[in-house]
Amino acid sequence: MAFTLSGISDITGLNLTTTQPAPPPEFYLWSWGNNGIGRLGLGNTTYYSSPKQIGSLTTWSTVAGGGFHSAAIKTDGTMWSWGANYSNGRLGLGNTTSVSSPVQIGALTTWSTVSTGENHSAAIKTDGTLWAWGANGYGRLGLGDTANRNSPVQVGALTTWLIVSAGYTHSSAIKTDGTMWAWGQNLDGRLGLNNTTTVSSPVQVGALTTWSNVFSGQRHCAAIKTDGTIWAWGQGLHGALGLGDIDNRSSPVQIGALTTWLKLSASGYHSSAIKTDGTMWAWGRNDNGQLGLGNITYRSSPVQIGALTTWLNIAGGYTHRAAIKTDGTMWAWGNNLDGQLGIGDTTKRSSPVQVGALTNWSKVALGRFHSMAIG
Repeated sequence: MAFTLSGISDITGLNLTTTQPAPPPEFYLWSWGNNGIGRLGLGNTTYYSSPKQIGSLTTWSTVAGGGFHSAAIKTDGTMWSWGANYSNGRLGLGNTTSVSSPVQIGALTTWSTVSTGENHSAAIKTDGTLWAWGANGYGRLGLGDTANRNSPVQVGALTTWLIVSAGYTHSSAIKTDGTMWAWGQNLDGRLGLNNTTTVSSPVQVGALTTWSNVFSGQRHCAAIKTDGTIWAWGQGLHGALGLGDIDNRSSPVQIGALTTWLKLSASGYHSSAIKTDGTMWAWGRNDNGQLGLGNITYRSSPVQIGALTTWLNIAGGYTHRAAIKTDGTMWAWGNNLDGQLGIGDTTKRSSPVQVGALTNWSKVALGRFHSMAIG
């Protein structure tokens, strides 16, 4: 009897192999540097001067490094935290117990992005709601009061939050309509509200609807608009605002006139940015070489770091920085007292130095004296 398959009587040479789906990408989580109170998530308090893998999972999506704690989100939408928890509950675990390994925050699988400040954290869910927890001095959680929270609490009832950045004692965020909002301490005008009044609930920064991204630093903020311009406000000490002086600003002021800014990072008393041409620039405090310019001279205006045009992403810590190139390599510079540069020693560097030899780094996040990355 002739065997037929869909009308084909001769199946000689017919390839019946089923195409298998490609395996999911692997996203390992790594950490290094100061490990006081277990902020590296490695189950101990040992300092490391080279990247160490956290567990064996390959499903980490994003990571954030705070002052003394860290947080991360997995590809399944769960959120995890570790490090110092003290009396303010900055880990969001419903208690004030510090932990040295990642612990899941609740049971939800709808977390989209997380940002960790000095003593508080904030996150956005896939439904566009905004949540905050931890220390609430100056109303930095945006909940209308100054009471600490040890579990995530929703900020208002809106479902249009897109980006959030937790700073030292303040926070900033952008909605899906391109408006920017801020809350918390405003001593130096760091909220950008054209005053120095501290507020405990989100207040809109101006009336523009063209904000693309915002970063909350130590006592200043910086942001990029959809037109590629870059803006800064808050404390101008050490030239942190990049405006050519050390004056404070209580409203956003444009840095130069260029419209080619693409990526940005504000931290400590310094900032860095990447242009659309792949060049990297820095300004502000530079006592540890954190600007990456090969010296320790402070700069009050953006100065290009080297001549390369292959920079892709950048992150800033309190006194150190790290960046990823388009080839997937990671580079670091600045303070290295606790091995936070990840280059195997504790010697500070004033120019970018490659971290290991891997070429699959995708994201990097820096805390006060520690570093985290996914790769």
